[in-house]
Amino acid sequence: MNRIPKTQRVAVYYRNSDVRIEERPVPSIGPGELLLKIRASGICGSDVLEWYRTQKAPIVLGHEVAGEIVQVGPGVTKYEVGQRVAVSHHVPCNTCHWCLAGYHTACETLHTTNFDPGGFARFVRVPALQADRGVFPLPDGVSFEEGSFIEPLACVVRGQRSAGLRPGQSVAVFGAGISGILHIALAKALGAGRIVATDISGYRLDLARRFGADTAFDARQDVPALVRRANGGRPADLVVVCTGALAAFEQALDSVDRGGTVLCFATTDPGAKLAVPLNEFWRSDVTLKPSYGNAPYDAAVALDLIAARRIPVADMITHRLPLDQTPEGFRLMSSPADNHLKVIILPND
Repeated sequence: MNRIPKTQRVAVYYRNSDVRIEERPVPSIGPGELLLKIRASGICGSDVLEWYRTQKAPIVLGHEVAGEIVQVGPGVTKYEVGQRVAVSHHVPCNTCHWCLAGYHTACETLHTTNFDPGGFARFVRVPALQADRGVFPLPDGVSFEEGSFIEPLACVVRGQRSAGLRPGQSVAVFGAGISGILHIALAKALGAGRIVATDISGYRLDLARRFGADTAFDARQDVPALVRRANGGRPADLVVVCTGALAAFEQALDSVDRGGTVLCFATTDPGAKLAVPLNEFWRSDVTLKPSYGNAPYDAAVALDLIAARRIPVADMITHRLPLDQTPEGFRLMSSPADNHLKVIILPND
């Protein structure tokens, strides 16, 4: 029998350099809700975007979670105490104009749903809407750590699905942080042709090669020329931008082939403008497409890919830290990438 305490330690975000371990109540659950004991919670690249996060601080972050159900509310019939699950923090309503049109990540409900508190805590309350459509039981053989990758991989699944990547097409991934590495691994698993990666970190370039890139080179070089050279003289069919550096977006516009797509997976600082060669793209049938978040379908696909060992997410973890060392995790994730790729917080270890 799990003993549920009245209070818990949580990691509260004030800014990247100021993450405090504080005592907060363990939330109570109501009808249709779940109480989840967090076993693994990943630090996302978006967690360390200060311009994005400090406006809501102080806040308990953490949305890449997996854990064990320790309490179910009245009316819950699909799940039971003791189940190992991953849970989505954002879920769509499935009834609005955008959901019905297939644009689930444009749904206002998806943008406003969340856990209570975030996943950098020992326990979180899973609201009824997430319990209804955002809970994914982990199969035997899928660890909690691997389960915490379902959300970030689902975002990558949605991005490549919306970009229409087909087997044999060439792919260039600009930025080899964890999202870039997941894009490389997924493109490889889906049968992409040549895969090219760029970054300014030699450490990350080595990781890009390890996880499926055929060629990886420094982003401070002539990137469009090197993409062509690596791809038999042609630009890439799909260019995925996984860094917020405006220069990478500019390079992407010069590195995409006719009929190709530039997938803006990362975002820039607020107010940044990108000059798009409209006339050239009009004649070349180039698509410029953003991608944000994921829908429940994408999460289900991500779980299947992880369970089938098509994407080796466990090998991407470089740091496993207890809750009290969450400040160190944020320091790592917001510092130059010379010794880390993915940091996982283990709140109950």
